[in-house]
Amino acid sequence: MNRHISALSARGETISLLAPAKINLALHVTGRRDDGYHLLESLVAFAGFGDRIEITPAVQDRFTVTGPFARAVPTDATNLVIRARDALRARFPAKARPVVIVLEKRLPIASGIGGGSSDAAAALIGLNRLWALDLDMESLCEIGLSLGADLPMCLHGQQSGLPLLARGIGEALHSVSRFPSLPIVLANDGTGLSTPRVFQALSRRDNPPLPSPPDFSTIETVCAYLRQTRNDLYAASLTLAPALAGLLDLFAQAGARFTQMSGSGATCFAVFQDNAAAAQAAAFLKARHPHWFVVATETRSASE
Repeated sequence: MNRHISALSARGETISLLAPAKINLALHVTGRRDDGYHLLESLVAFAGFGDRIEITPAVQDRFTVTGPFARAVPTDATNLVIRARDALRARFPAKARPVVIVLEKRLPIASGIGGGSSDAAAALIGLNRLWALDLDMESLCEIGLSLGADLPMCLHGQQSGLPLLARGIGEALHSVSRFPSLPIVLANDGTGLSTPRVFQALSRRDNPPLPSPPDFSTIETVCAYLRQTRNDLYAASLTLAPALAGLLDLFAQAGARFTQMSGSGATCFAVFQDNAAAAQAAAFLKARHPHWFVVATETRSASE
């Protein structure tokens, strides 16, 4: 997938990018490599809701975090956005002039929807444009993979937003040629789960792979397929956060066509028949739990 990315000259320009929530519609853990990385098969979609990244040329570097979840975000060198900036600068020191990066954090952290990885992917693509590096997707994915296994899929999600089948440790990506937009609700009760702890709690690491995907022509086709799949991390996450089961029950009460936890949790999602039903379900959850993170959105579609 060597899709070329335009190198936009942007002196004095602010680049603003959405860092979409990454939703694991299905996630099968199929093995484990000798280096400890788990082998996965996942059907991934990207939401129309997420964090926002703004990058502006400056006299000196600055990184600022705003938004409802800003307080929980580190602003030092452990932040993936900073690591992404520094990884690019290390390779292209002559072009990597100082920047102000503002992250509007609208997604809860440690919540299974790829927020940090999506932020870093947006930073890589934005800086590639701002610094006129002219890197193609393959090169960006190589840099991204050095920062985390989720970065390549988030880079593709940032660039095209189209659904993907991800395999290996998340680096082997295949676009889905046809896929409807899914009206969904994302919800998180405030629980943050450590991905390493969830993987440690797995009872089995050699589960069956995803079933062969059909022609995803309708929402019902997608939901019928998803009912044949699993999130192999869900049972492990339940041992750490038992309240997750109640959240899925609330989705069912709200008329969801399909419900599941995303990634290693604790954010869960529900697919609805249309946007009106999703908005109504979000209102249903917010009325009962006003302090939860709840948002009605939709995933990006793909057409042949």
